[in-house]
Amino acid sequence: MEHTLDGNAAAGTLQAIFPFEMTLVQVTCTGCGTTNPLGATAAYMHGMGTVVRCPVCDTALIRVAHVKGRYWLDMRGVRVLQISAEA
Repeated sequence: MEHTLDGNAAAGTLQAIFPFEMTLVQVTCTGCGTTNPLGATAAYMHGMGTVVRCPVCDTALIRVAHVKGRYWLDMRGVRVLQISAEA
């Protein structure tokens, strides 16, 4: 079963990988060049993992799977990941 949520839902998964506050991150899409806060993206969360998509062109920005104690991270849809110094 697939659940569509806003990008804030994916922040918890990404927080396990990155040592900073993911809700403050800005992502620039490789597909359309739009920059959005992570919370403004669309997150699809299901048993196989999480997919974060651009709200403008639907490009898959981030794919995360957690299998047997390892995280598999594909960020080919992100041109730039902007991290606030306060994060």
